[in-house]
Amino acid sequence: MSLLVVGSIALDSVETPTQSARDVLGGSSVYFSYAASFFTPVRLVGVVGEDFPEEYRTLLENRDIDTSGLTTQIGGETFRWSGRYLPDMNDRETLELHLNVLEEFEPELSDSFRQSEFVFLANSSPDLQSRILSQISQATLTVADTMDLWVENEKEALIQLLAQVHGLVINDQEAKLLAGDENVVRAGQTIQKLGPRFVIIKKGEHGAIFISDREMYALPAFPILDVVDPTGAGDSFAGGLMGYLASINNRQHALEDEQLKKAIAYGIVTASFTCEDFSLDRLLNIDRHDLDARYEQYRTMISL
Repeated sequence: MSLLVVGSIALDSVETPTQSARDVLGGSSVYFSYAASFFTPVRLVGVVGEDFPEEYRTLLENRDIDTSGLTTQIGGETFRWSGRYLPDMNDRETLELHLNVLEEFEPELSDSFRQSEFVFLANSSPDLQSRILSQISQATLTVADTMDLWVENEKEALIQLLAQVHGLVINDQEAKLLAGDENVVRAGQTIQKLGPRFVIIKKGEHGAIFISDREMYALPAFPILDVVDPTGAGDSFAGGLMGYLASINNRQHALEDEQLKKAIAYGIVTASFTCEDFSLDRLLNIDRHDLDARYEQYRTMISL
């Protein structure tokens, strides 16, 4: 079934305590679409500048990713982010951020893209996310991501968006900030009451919490011996989750509790691979068989 993602495409420069990488492919929609493409075809919407390397565009096109929604702005420069990870690899600081072409990004979806059944609104302004959502005809599942910037500066618009989507993916600190509650479980419950059917709270190396009006549970992260670069792990998590759900033959089954739990597990497993190298480098060297094998390992690991 059709899966649409709208979000950023970036050139990232990353420093870790032991290694670094410069001008590598990044951005929320890139990590999401590549992760999701292990499970189902993906429709990618984003914007880049004339400086965007052709090899990166080819990399995406060689996957099952429809890049007809990828626009090149003449004379523009691609969104760039530079960051440094602290020794524990959980915290990072932004060194430089240049929105460039992303600053005036106003996507107009094609007729076929408007018919997408599964929609992921990657991290961006809630006003922009709402405008994108207004172009969708009738989706089976719409899920949004957000960040502290929008919680602090566009909270009212974000709350309005939550009443329009089926699900929200958010990290633990952002959830506490949005709900005004330091207890992450209560924070998730408060957010869920604002409109979405479910809230998934990402907790980094501690996995994820799922909260709906029917059930609540926590799944651990997959243990990784050598974390190289966590950049994009959250978007890869969302890509694995949404990709799996969109791959289910009967779309109504995709919203069943058991399928959602399995989708979260696949998201966790996909994110674990992303952390094992810079950019998409680790994902480039695995296939669906590798994902399924690690999923089975993960499923066995958490069984009681």
